[in-house]
Parts: sequence; C-alpha cells; structure tokens
Amino acid sequence: MSAPDESGRFWSKVIKGPRENDCWLWTGAVGDDGYARYWIKTPTGQQAVRPQRFAHLLLTGEQLDPDTKLMHSCDIPLCVRATGGPDSHLFPGTQAENLIDRSQKRRHANAHSWRWHGVGRANFAAQSRQLRDALKEHGWDDSVIRPLMSGQDPDAPTLF
Repeated sequence: MSAPDESGRFWSKVIKGPRENDCWLWTGAVGDDGYARYWIKTPTGQQAVRPQRFAHLLLTGEQLDPDTKLMHSCDIPLCVRATGGPDSHLFPGTQAENLIDRSQKRRHANAHSWRWHGVGRANFAAQSRQLRDALKEHGWDDSVIRPLMSGQDPDAPTLF
C-alpha cells in the first residue's frame, strides 16, 4: 500500500466527532455488508481495502496480517478510529476473538439486542449508508448523527 501518497485523500473522507472519545466516521463507499470500502492506487492498478485497516496502517505504521481482524469496541461499522492506543475504537484480533466479541455483544443473527435484532445484511448496509449520507449532508450534527449511530431513525414519527 502506498500509505503516504493516499493519506490526504483518505482523511478527506473522515469526519471526526466533536467529543474526545467520539468515533471517526467514514463518508466514502459502503459495501453490501455495511462496512466501509476504500480504493488505493497500487503499482499494478487499484485495490479495495477496508478503511479501518488503512487507518490502522496510517496511524500505527503496522501492516496487519491478512488473517488479523480489526474489532470495533464502538460497534459502528463506519468507524475508522484505529489509533493503536487506549483511545482506539479498533483493536487487532483473531477471527475467533471477533466471533466471541460479536456473541458477547449480542450482535449475531440470533441476538436479542434491540439494535441488532432482525437486521439483515441489506438493512445493515442501508443503516450504514444512511449514517454516511447524513454525515455528508449535515456534518456531525448530534441531533441527526447520534440517533443513527444507535440504530434509530430520526425521521420516524414518535408515538407522543
């Protein structure tokens, strides 16, 4: 990866929340799985990479092994806050550790967590795109962004 050449273009697609421990959210492409995508130039053309992994490379200098996963402590698929330090929202781990984390947080298909229950792949991707589009339209407006990050639709009518 040509990290130094891509740094400015990469960070132009990230909006950092105003609070000290807020997510840094991706505003670029979102795949069908609801996770971010980023295209980098390589000597042989272009390559799609996960922005989380690219942020990790830019901020820590560490090129992760392809089998190493980056696990979200914040559970926001568009978050790229991969500083490598205690303020990071992304931490390297194995696939087994990632599955245990997912299960403990009740983010699996049979989960009963209100945020994840019944959310299929298409809906998961739609939620990520809705969050991304809101960021691009409004910037980090807490009244719009925080409900979307918690899985709520800010345009849904209230009961009272």
